[in-house]
Amino acid sequence: MPLETPARIASELASRGYNADPEAVTLLANASDPAAALDRALETIPDEALKLSTDHVQTILSDTPASRGSSLQTTRDSDAATADTTSDPNPSVSTGDEDPIPPEAGEDVPPETKGLGGERDVDPALRSVVVENDMTGRSTGTGRYKDFVTVFRDRYERLSKKLRGRVNHRPTNALESMPGGSEAAIVGMVSDIRSTASGHWLVELEDTNGTFPCLVMKDRDIADLVQELLFDEVIAVEGTLADDGGILFVDALHFPDVPRTFEPSTADRHVEAALISDVHVGSQEFMADAWHRFADWLHTDEASSVEYLLIAGDMVEGVGVYPDQDEELDVVDIYDQYRAFSEYLKEVPGDMEIIMIPGNHDAVRLAEPQPGFDEELRDIMTAHDARITSNPSTVTVEGVSVLMYHGVSLDEVIAELPDDKATYDDPHKPMYQLLKKRHVAPQYGGHTRLAPEEKDYLIIDEVPDIFHTGHVHKLGYGKYHNVLAINSGCWQAQTEFQKSVNIDPDSGFAPIVDLQTLDLTVRKFV
Repeated sequence: MPLETPARIASELASRGYNADPEAVTLLANASDPAAALDRALETIPDEALKLSTDHVQTILSDTPASRGSSLQTTRDSDAATADTTSDPNPSVSTGDEDPIPPEAGEDVPPETKGLGGERDVDPALRSVVVENDMTGRSTGTGRYKDFVTVFRDRYERLSKKLRGRVNHRPTNALESMPGGSEAAIVGMVSDIRSTASGHWLVELEDTNGTFPCLVMKDRDIADLVQELLFDEVIAVEGTLADDGGILFVDALHFPDVPRTFEPSTADRHVEAALISDVHVGSQEFMADAWHRFADWLHTDEASSVEYLLIAGDMVEGVGVYPDQDEELDVVDIYDQYRAFSEYLKEVPGDMEIIMIPGNHDAVRLAEPQPGFDEELRDIMTAHDARITSNPSTVTVEGVSVLMYHGVSLDEVIAELPDDKATYDDPHKPMYQLLKKRHVAPQYGGHTRLAPEEKDYLIIDEVPDIFHTGHVHKLGYGKYHNVLAINSGCWQAQTEFQKSVNIDPDSGFAPIVDLQTLDLTVRKFV
């Protein structure tokens, strides 16, 4: 078995009945001949030892050039001592109204362990990761008209099923034959929204049989819900037909939504996951020092229960993503950007499970759903044998389902909805809207590109326990009907382009979720 990654070395050690310090695994992975170094380490390990220590590995490698992991750790020990790795252990996640305010750098910093990971013992047998909704390698759309018809029909059929049990709906063509004054209900896709001369709202709904106009009076309580509507989402309305039967006066409006009775699943043991996004390696504003502090913290006793790292897109800065981007690049070649990202990923403890999806800056198609990275990029990013899946995907970690979506559609939601419903300063609020609509990118034809496939991979079929996004470079979190929504900020300081569009990023944060309790701690590394 080739042993070029820490994950494979950890697996090989486990198969031989040994545990190991994370740094020991990293040192072996970076040896000139990992397999030979591992054999030598096990040949010389004391008979009574069950754990391969870092000191032992450093001893057997002493006659060879120092591994990158060891030298990198040594040069950063002093920097790590200044990292801010403390926060309120129980931040509020009930409303998300307040951003976390971690202590200033240097306050209550945990003891530096020089990357040894203390007594960190990880049993790979306890771990479980299941990936669902991965469309990588399954793209069938050609962009023809019939492909769009197929994906929108699939959207309507699947989301309408979530609504049909709540209303006694009728097809649009059946409503046309019903007498005026009858009570009626429709499940349809929003095809038009406009206001009348009197200030009322006229919403046109479409199903597989046709369209039907629905009038929401401006003085009704439900009028505020019209402001939450986006084109192409599926809703249900109930009301009374006009005397001539040609329009439905709406009394109630329903979204597919997350049931208020939803109860999330939790892990059976104390284990944590770090949720990050928007690393942007290759940018001149990539915060390498903050990343070093984060990686160093992962090696400490305090982080010993953090066994998973979930990255929600934009590993690199990319090339040609926005005007004059080349003037802000530190690494100008896209493949070199991924090589640099892979080096930074090697700083993470070798026994961590890493799952990542692409974003709009990554070298995949821009249209959603985005397939995972191609083989050439996967070969570059071999550190830890990271699991690479499509955007979006649902990743179930020890029984806790995490919907990972990079978040491009958040721009659309924020632009279309009132400020009390969605803003950049509170990115969890537009995430609530996507959960309510049970679709991560409901509106087609705007800034969010859609690739028509044989099914709509953007539907939120099953309610996730955690909803994780990035993209907007703002930190926000809260709970919506017991679903923990987290937008994890970024690892890039403000660029000139961001200044021009008034984006003030939240950089260097790492939300840490206890999978056994779903408690959230936000740590800051700048």
